[in-house]
Amino acid sequence: MTLEAVLVVAAALVAVGLYGALSQQVVVMVMMGLELMLNGVILAAGAVWWFLAPDPTGQVLLLVVVAAMTVEMAMGFAVATLLHRSRGTDMTDMAADLRR
Repeated sequence: MTLEAVLVVAAALVAVGLYGALSQQVVVMVMMGLELMLNGVILAAGAVWWFLAPDPTGQVLLLVVVAAMTVEMAMGFAVATLLHRSRGTDMTDMAADLRR
């Protein structure tokens, strides 16, 4: 597998995630689109570090980014679950008061 092939797969993940995040109104689906985009970026960064400078420091940084992304998504899903339990809906339009 070449660097170009991995970057094409990463670009496809970002494109599908962007479409999913922009076209959906359900909070969980928007978050899944964001997750796909972040995974594409992490795949591209990992591929660049693997093919250009395969030292372990860059891969450790990727693991830290993946851990931070996991915590961020867990918080987002917790907010979505709380929104669904309190209002009975999971649409992004119904959560306008969360902007404050």
